[in-house]
Amino acid sequence: MSYPFVKGHGTENDFVVLPDPDGSVHGPLAAERVRALCDRRAGLGADGVLRVVRTASYPADWPGAPTGVAGEWFMDYRNADGSIAEMCGNGTRVFAAYLREQGLAGDSITIATRAGDKTLTFDGADWTVDLGPAEIHGETKVAAGGHTWPARHLSMGNPHAVVFVETLEQPGSLLEQPEYDAAVYPTGVNVEFVVSVGPRHVAMRVHERGVGETRSCGTGAGAVGVAAMLADGATRPAAYTVDVPGGRLTVTWTDTGVLLSGPAVLVARGETDL
Repeated sequence: MSYPFVKGHGTENDFVVLPDPDGSVHGPLAAERVRALCDRRAGLGADGVLRVVRTASYPADWPGAPTGVAGEWFMDYRNADGSIAEMCGNGTRVFAAYLREQGLAGDSITIATRAGDKTLTFDGADWTVDLGPAEIHGETKVAAGGHTWPARHLSMGNPHAVVFVETLEQPGSLLEQPEYDAAVYPTGVNVEFVVSVGPRHVAMRVHERGVGETRSCGTGAGAVGVAAMLADGATRPAAYTVDVPGGRLTVTWTDTGVLLSGPAVLVARGETDL
């Protein structure tokens, strides 16, 4: 059976979008299908899969069913290895861009995720997603490239460890998961390495759990922005520029939450039997 797909990216964090409004095409969406779609040599290639399904059409007995959400459309997000993730900041923008293109949303929409409802707005160029409040936890440790660093433990609906380093080359290859305290992160963690570029301006690399090093991570950029503002003693509301290998994002930390702004691009569409 063949079925439609759309390919999109947000600052080169790329996704296969699977339209499945009533949940009848993909069923529970097996991990092996996700892995096949995301395979960069034998599949379409992506950091993850975004299944577009009406929230009311996602059965409660399917993996990671949403609870306590109001958004009509549910972003069923899967990492490239087939595992389920709570949230994806760049993915929300691609998801919203798809809905808008299809006439299913306007310039403002609230979507359902496993981390709750997320509201997005479009200004004609970029999408801004309200990631909600950051959960700021204590200090932990991360090791990579023969070094061990203190790390800031934060949650943006999913777990992050933010590490400030001297250079972005210092951690070495991020193909493998950096070492972390499994007692702090029992379900794994996204690890961001950060350097200062200038006033209210940082750059980062990231290893995403279940994926590897990616060109961008939206919730990671949010966590990095918050960690940088805390380190600088910035007064809210404050906006920081966050450079990622795939482009540039803006993170604004307000009294009520963290806003992430950046592009979303739909680049291809077709059918696949993967």
